[in-house]
Amino acid sequence: MNSEKTYFFDNPDNIRKVLRVFYATCFVLFALDFVIHRHTEYRWEGLPGFYPVYGFVGCVALVVVAKWMRTFLMRPEDYYDKRELADDDEPDDIASVDVPPTIHLGGGRDHA
Repeated sequence: MNSEKTYFFDNPDNIRKVLRVFYATCFVLFALDFVIHRHTEYRWEGLPGFYPVYGFVGCVALVVVAKWMRTFLMRPEDYYDKRELADDDEPDDIASVDVPPTIHLGGGRDHA
């Protein structure tokens, strides 16, 4: 007897069913674009399928820009480990650490 629990998406037939429902919903929404009148601000918003195409292009652009940003934002795998090692070099004597003066930004009177 198999003691491992099976979930809904473990069955490939269920995945196919969900995808068919998804594609049918997309088709119905696209078909309704030809029937339903929208009050648009700009002429190109009235084109059939404008918003699905606009959303798809926006998502693709977001992925492309994120991959490009990854080239200069990505840090090495041990980036934080190196920083923790550098923090271990701090002096053990807390009195030897220079502390900047405290600045009070409150509007009340100072108490002595």
